[in-house]
Amino acid sequence: MVRLIPDDPVFTTASEREVWERMRDGLGPDDVLIANLRLTDEVKDHEADLVVLMPEVGAVVVEVKGGSVWRDEQGWWQQHRGRSRQIDPVQQVRTTKYALRDYVAHDPRWNNRNHIAWGHAVVIPFSEFPDQDAGPDCPRWSLHDRHDQGDLPARIRENAARARQGKQAPTHEDVETIGDILTGRLPTAYDVNAEAAERASTADRLTQEQAMILKVTRLLNRVEVRGGAGSGKTVLALQQAKELTRGRADRRSERVALLCYSIGLAEHLKRQVATWHRKDRPAFVGTFHEFGRQWGAPDGDRTNSEFWESELPDIMARLAEDLPEGKRYDSVVVDEAQDFAESWWRPVLRALKDETAGGLYVFSDENQRIFARFGRPPVQLVPLVLDHNLRNTRQIHQTFGPLAPSRMYARGGDGPAVRFVPCTTEDAIATADDEVDGLLDAGWKAGSVCLLTTGRGHPVQVERTDFHDQDGYWVTFFDDADVFYGHVLGCKGLEPPAVVLCVNEDGSRDRSRERLYVGMSRATDELVVVGDPEVVRRGGGAEVAKRLGI
Repeated sequence: MVRLIPDDPVFTTASEREVWERMRDGLGPDDVLIANLRLTDEVKDHEADLVVLMPEVGAVVVEVKGGSVWRDEQGWWQQHRGRSRQIDPVQQVRTTKYALRDYVAHDPRWNNRNHIAWGHAVVIPFSEFPDQDAGPDCPRWSLHDRHDQGDLPARIRENAARARQGKQAPTHEDVETIGDILTGRLPTAYDVNAEAAERASTADRLTQEQAMILKVTRLLNRVEVRGGAGSGKTVLALQQAKELTRGRADRRSERVALLCYSIGLAEHLKRQVATWHRKDRPAFVGTFHEFGRQWGAPDGDRTNSEFWESELPDIMARLAEDLPEGKRYDSVVVDEAQDFAESWWRPVLRALKDETAGGLYVFSDENQRIFARFGRPPVQLVPLVLDHNLRNTRQIHQTFGPLAPSRMYARGGDGPAVRFVPCTTEDAIATADDEVDGLLDAGWKAGSVCLLTTGRGHPVQVERTDFHDQDGYWVTFFDDADVFYGHVLGCKGLEPPAVVLCVNEDGSRDRSRERLYVGMSRATDELVVVGDPEVVRRGGGAEVAKRLGI
């Protein structure tokens, strides 16, 4: 699919959206379609309705004029709100074309390359023009009227080729560079930490806007919020727990439990809740095991799956039955609920004051189900869907996008290009260590960098987990003092700014696709993937491999 910048632009007129949709559906996977591009130079403000970048063909700036448009001896005219006004779309688009061309040429990232072919086009989707030039400045092949809309993408390609006038067509690398320059994607030779902090602030604001979805749940007490990586599920789960605990004008305050599976995510939830006013804090925050431990459930061997999948849930269910009313919960909120086994839901529901009508709010992403357990709550839930990625940069989102459960729209801003570093599986850890050093040399703070493995643990992770208990090990993730070494199995819900994903397995194990999805989507700002190209291709598929440049 064509690369869209932005993914879902907002247009002021229906004609602009219709033309954009035709181009979107007809361009090739290597092309770039930019909408509503604004540029200010020393002379004036410019705005391009569309910019089409086509490798080995050319670049075309497109001006769209809707309604009734015609040309007579006095020039161009457009009917607007019942009145005729004079316009000059050709001069407008030519001026914008030259402004964009010069802006690209003077950017240091262009690095004194030769000028490439820039063309311009006027698209008038509702009016009709004769099959002749519309003037010396507008040959008919650069004017596209209502009869030309059926094959508009092909006409724009021809438009670009005919406007070449001896100049060379852009290469694939040229198109990527022009797209980066025109959309403000910045190199990482300055303070990457400041850029990451700004993007995180924007993501927080967008997530709070998205929290409006929780208003839908005011009259519902059994809800499942589904969303892909980066959609803000954890922030919404926290907000849901806070609002239920605090109560509202139309709803009393409740005794709430906030649960998850992994120790690392539980530590994050606890730290967030600790910053709230005491009246907003849920009665319980922690893992499923800690949920039962407060009633007297025993600890178990981490390698004994029978204990976790069968024995512990049975014990917790019996303990929950005997809980006094004051120890039960009005509502339970579960984050990363796809990690819960089927047997775990029984003690969760029994811990409610009202097992039939008590609140159950579930936040999940089925494509992050990377454990060999399958279980859904045995109750009817009202589904709500999050379809915007707010956390990952557009570059990271587009790279792992083919692995996501459904189409999502990138709103996380621009960042560095995702890099793939090929190596053998045996050399993956050593290569990943070199890439971590490279990120530190580029200015990333050590506490912002994470190395994640998909196979065996990194030696530093093994050393730290042997030295610390699990709780102590995960506290180091939040200390910001050193690079964190972890495994994709334990990092769901956690989002470090810079990640080196070390694919140090042969891809033969089950759910390697899901592990790749989780690992790639952890990074919010910069992602480096290290591994055997064929292993990554088998795990992620041809589209992910293509986006990684494999």
